Amino acid sequence: MPAPKRRVLVADDEASIRHVVSLHLGREDDLEVVCVDNGREALDALTGDTFDCALCDLVMPEIGGLEVIARAREQGVGTPIVLMSAHADIETLARADEHGVFDYIAKPFRADEVIFRLRRALAHRLQSDKLRRLEETLAGELDVGGMIARSDEMHRVFRTVRKVADYKTTVLLTGESGTGKELVARALHFNSGRRARPFIPINCGAIPETLLESELFGHTRGAFTGADRARRGLFEEANGGTLFLDEIGELPLPLQVKMLRVLQEGEIRRVGESTSTAVDVRVVAATVRDLPAEVKAGRFREDLFYRLNVLPIHLPPLRARTGDVPFLVDHFVERFNERLGTAITGVDAEALKMLVRYTWPGNVRELENAIERAMVLADGQRLTVEDLPPRLRESTDRIRMTLASGELSIKKTTRVIEDELIRRALTQTGGNRTHAAELLEISHRALLYKIKEYGVPL
Repeated sequence: MPAPKRRVLVADDEASIRHVVSLHLGREDDLEVVCVDNGREALDALTGDTFDCALCDLVMPEIGGLEVIARAREQGVGTPIVLMSAHADIETLARADEHGVFDYIAKPFRADEVIFRLRRALAHRLQSDKLRRLEETLAGELDVGGMIARSDEMHRVFRTVRKVADYKTTVLLTGESGTGKELVARALHFNSGRRARPFIPINCGAIPETLLESELFGHTRGAFTGADRARRGLFEEANGGTLFLDEIGELPLPLQVKMLRVLQEGEIRRVGESTSTAVDVRVVAATVRDLPAEVKAGRFREDLFYRLNVLPIHLPPLRARTGDVPFLVDHFVERFNERLGTAITGVDAEALKMLVRYTWPGNVRELENAIERAMVLADGQRLTVEDLPPRLRESTDRIRMTLASGELSIKKTTRVIEDELIRRALTQTGGNRTHAAELLEISHRALLYKIKEYGVPL
């Protein structure tokens, strides 16, 4: 069976415009065009029927284009709408952005320009529908502890968490600081049969080496100076549940031996005690260190590394999934409005563009802090570039930032450079991928592959 046609609504009070647009869109085999000649009918069509995208004139009888869009959004209509007008000014465009206009096209326009804009809107709708279906599927199967993500990279992480949550097998979480390793550890615990038992996190690098052994394994009375009573360690406290060992790479070598025994035998021995105690604990470990390099350098036991690395899960940095930034921003705005008592409605287009282009060395945690700061200092209802931290405004060149960071990995640096050049080329060509490929001196097919690989928004 042929694929169903994509439905496009065209709203304009000029019969000549409706005729020309219908004529050109009608030549597209996969499109079905519906035309109306005033704002009232446009609003009725959007709220009473289903369209994949819409082309709406700014000035129409009864209800203007901006009011049509605003009312449609109030009623939950998510159809991407392209606004067209011969009368728009800067103020109008700003209002259009606030009302949720997907794109704008000025009259007079070329037929290929209209088709290009509508194709972008249709692609956006298709992607949004796919993400919504995926989100609905995941929502019924997995609570990811408050993590917000729409990228393929993070959904692969979510699927892995869902598959391994019920196994006792040790999981090793890797990734940069601020990528959400503890949230994933919590998701593993609370989506497993251990959810009713304790989830206990500990940062191995935050506790002095002299106290860490006692903290983990407990001690008997008189085991050392100050041990005036026996104390259970975190392994015993977490019995039946999950122990999250953050920064496992900071674990001293002598304790690595005892950790290996726990993982192999399921037994711990308190400091000062000669007998072992059996424990049933699922261990989830995390590190920002390169553990294979630590093994080669003799700072981490090879046998412990292999015992920890049974089920590795790598969390990508935020700069590798920039498509998640707008969703994270919306989430943080909503959360901080509730916490701070503010009434911020969102982020304007320029500020969002800056947030997406920034490399986020501190990842999601840094983004969260930046949004909170901006909301506290903002004067208006929408966050602007001026509300963002100075480091974002001063460091908009991702290539320069990466080179200045001291990063020596050719692979990582090449990804940043390619990603940035692709975004610049698409911006310069208005999203025309054929022309962008010519500017980049690569094939159109190669460009499409890299757009998908880097998650470049279209």
